[in-house]
Formats: sequence, C-alpha cells, structure tokens
Amino acid sequence: MPVPIPRQRAIPAVESGQAPATPPGGTSKEEAPRKEATVENTTHTNLTLLLIEDDPGGSAIVPELLDSVGKPIRVRTARNLTEAERLLTDDVHCILVDLALPAPGGRSDDEDELGVLKHVLELAPRHAVLALTASGDTERAAEAVRVGAQDYLFRDELDGRLLSRAIRYAVERKRSDTAERRLAEGRMRAQENRRLERGLLPTPLLEGSSLRFAARYRPGRSRALLGGDFYDVVRTADGTVHAMIGDVCGHGPDEAALGVELRIAWRALTLAGLCGDELLGTLQQVLEHERADDEIFATLCTVDIAPDGRRAGLCLAGHPSPLLARPGRAARLLPYDNNGPALGLLPGARWPRMQVELGAEWSLMLYTDGLIEGRVGEGRERLGQDGMVSMVRRQLSEGLRGEALLRAAVNEVRNLNGGELADDVAVLLLDRTA
Repeated sequence: MPVPIPRQRAIPAVESGQAPATPPGGTSKEEAPRKEATVENTTHTNLTLLLIEDDPGGSAIVPELLDSVGKPIRVRTARNLTEAERLLTDDVHCILVDLALPAPGGRSDDEDELGVLKHVLELAPRHAVLALTASGDTERAAEAVRVGAQDYLFRDELDGRLLSRAIRYAVERKRSDTAERRLAEGRMRAQENRRLERGLLPTPLLEGSSLRFAARYRPGRSRALLGGDFYDVVRTADGTVHAMIGDVCGHGPDEAALGVELRIAWRALTLAGLCGDELLGTLQQVLEHERADDEIFATLCTVDIAPDGRRAGLCLAGHPSPLLARPGRAARLLPYDNNGPALGLLPGARWPRMQVELGAEWSLMLYTDGLIEGRVGEGRERLGQDGMVSMVRRQLSEGLRGEALLRAAVNEVRNLNGGELADDVAVLLLDRTA
C-alpha cells in the first residue's frame, strides 16, 4: 500500500523541465498558475536529482554532475522511501531509484522485483524517474522502462557525464509525455462534454404534423454547445403542436443545467395535458426548487397551435413576443400587452393566455433576447426588436426560408455586433404552407 502524501503539492518542476527552488513557506494554490507561467519563461534553472539508495553516504555511484551549460546538478539523498517522500519537494526534477532497495511493505523481490520502482511512480507520478540496477540485470532494467521509468542505468558503468545526460533526457522526456497526456486528456474531456451537451439538446416530437421545423442555437460560453437558453416542440395526441423557448438569466454551466431541467419538465407537463397558466405555474415551482440562488429567474414563451394550424394560444412570461410572417403582409410581432412576469420573480403570479389568428399560410419565429441585444456597430446602440423585425422582413423578401433564414439572421446579428455575441442565442421557426 503506498505511503500517503502528507501535503498537496503544486505542479512540480518536472512538468516544464525546469523550475526555481521553492521559496520558504511554499507556494499557495492561487500562486500556482503564475509560478508555472514563470517557469515556462525561465531560460535556465539548476537541475535537482533525488537519489534513493540504501547507502548513499558511502556510495560512489553519483560523481560530480554538471548540466548542459556546466552548472552543477544538485543531489539530494534518501536511504529509504520514507526519507524520499520527505525530500520530494516541488524543485526536484528527477528521481534516481536503486532497484536493489527492499520492496515496500516487507515484500520480497521474488514477489515483486519492481516493487520499489512502482512505489516511487505512485508517490511521484509527475516526476522523471531513472532506474538503477546491476549491469547483468538487463531484463529487469527493460521491464522498469515498460512499467513507467524514463530510462535505466547500470551501476558499474555509471560516470558523471552519462548520468548528467540521462537526467536531462529523462526530464525532457517526462515533460513531453506530460504535455502529450494533458493534450489527450483535454481532447477527451472536450469530446465527452460535446457528446453530453449534444445529448441534452431537444429532439422535436412532430410526427404526424404538417408543420415544418427549424432551429438555430449558439451558446454564449466559449467552446460550449449548451447555454442558458432552451427550446422544445412537441405534438400531443389531439394534434395540437406546442412550442416553447426560454432563457435562464446568465449563461454559465449552472444556468445551462437549469435550462435543461425546465425544458424536460415542460415537455413532461405538456404531454400530461397541462397548458397555459397552469403549466407555467408548475414550471415556476420547478424553478424555485432547482435554482441555486433566489435571484435566478427564467423568461419563457409558449405557443400551442390548434390542430387545424390556423390559430394559436400564446403565453409570455417576461419573454419577447414571437414574430409572425404571412404571404402578402409585412412580418410583425404578436401582441405582448398581457406579458406576465418571468418565472421565479413573483410567487403566485398568473400568465394570461392570448388567442391569436395565424391564417392559412404562415411562419412563426420564437427567439431569445440574445438575438436582439447585440450591438449595432461600435456604439452603444442595440439591434432591438424593431431592428430585428426590419432585418427579417428584408431577408424574407430575398426569398430566405427555414434553416437558411435562421442562419442568415444569426450571422447578420453577429456581424452587426462586430464579433461573437456575449449572450446565448436560440431561435426556432415553425412554417405552415397552404
């Protein structure tokens, strides 16, 4: 069983290949990133070797060592693994361990001939390690490298020049291996996060409906797929198509998680038959129980489209009103006079359901405020709802529909802003053709 590490160490020098000695009092966790950046820019720092050998005081295996520019390599000695643990500080670059040391835990070499090395690798997973053995023990030396050592050295062939070169090689190899491992782990985490977030995005349930659906989603967080905005569309057994879009205040991972919870709750409640004020009141209860802070709220827009597709019910909870476009008529916003409060602001709030006429052929666009709050040029002016309506009218006149319309709208808003938008953006479009 490995000896427990008595304190949490900062990132050791071996990860960069060189590091200054640890100042008295150690380094705080907050200082660690700055220290690492300093290490990267250091042109040269003396190397430090930790020798683990049962009789280092009387051993001549470590002669005077010099690094590549002729500076002496510092040597610390430990007679056993307990001493090695105490001497293993952040400024140690490389460990030279004698494989002839007694195995930890009283085990014999026959039970695990590399027990000492394995223990050192567990104790110092971020340090470069060299294995020291007898010249006739080539098989065990090669096995030491397969287990995790950067290289091996034969005791009776050792001289200062060879050992100095081996230390520098081991440090650089460990640094390269660590960088490669970090890169691979980062890629794996990114792939896992993308798979998770992609799985949390909604899959519309519109089987049996003649309506066409399109959506566009752009989170405000860098390298994220999911933000605090959320949307969904489902068709219930009576033929009614229900659409929803919402926005949790903020756009971090906590807000994204809460948005997913609200979306899933909305779908479940809708399929269970709830609608309008009753549905929004239940969603507010979900929000109040799941939010991390009492200041968190969410805006929401719900639309339920009748089976004949000609009329719809609209509920707004502090959310921008949808845009309706019909052939031969200018695109306009649906009425928002009865806009209720955002979810989570007022206990016992009510959300009136408004009846709106859609007609035989139409396009209905639901969106979050990220689409209208982007800036226009370098000034402080924002696009706003009026600017968005004018933009969509022009794009419709150019013949854009469906996915192409949403893509053009989001791209133009981004270009007007002069770059990426700070807030999440979600837009969905439902079309009905005659």
